[in-house]
Amino acid sequence: MTHYLIELYTPKTSWLNLAEPAKQAYLDQVKQGMAALSDLGVQILALAPAQANPQPQYDSPHRYVGIWAFPSPEVRQALLHGIAATGWYDYFDHVNASVDGGDLPSHLTDLFNDRSSPAQTASA
Repeated sequence: MTHYLIELYTPKTSWLNLAEPAKQAYLDQVKQGMAALSDLGVQILALAPAQANPQPQYDSPHRYVGIWAFPSPEVRQALLHGIAATGWYDYFDHVNASVDGGDLPSHLTDLFNDRSSPAQTASA
């Protein structure tokens, strides 16, 4: 089974105000840390700016999206620890969603059986 991580993130003022040499040094550090991920079976499925939604009321406020695939939850957790260790969350407003692989019938069953509290939305 494949395990996934979906990230949504937006630069904070701390990133936007960081001097270019410091910003480049930080990104070089991130790039170096990423080099060994493929050896662990990590796949980058997408790392890109978020695209505008044709239905803007459903757009995320975040500017960037990361979608990753992992061979195990432990490898996914190791990446999350590594991200935190780099200070990433000091520079980016960030939301993660972790999920294990699934299919449409299972998902529809999960939705049907969901008895959790209603989501808090602006329209609620």
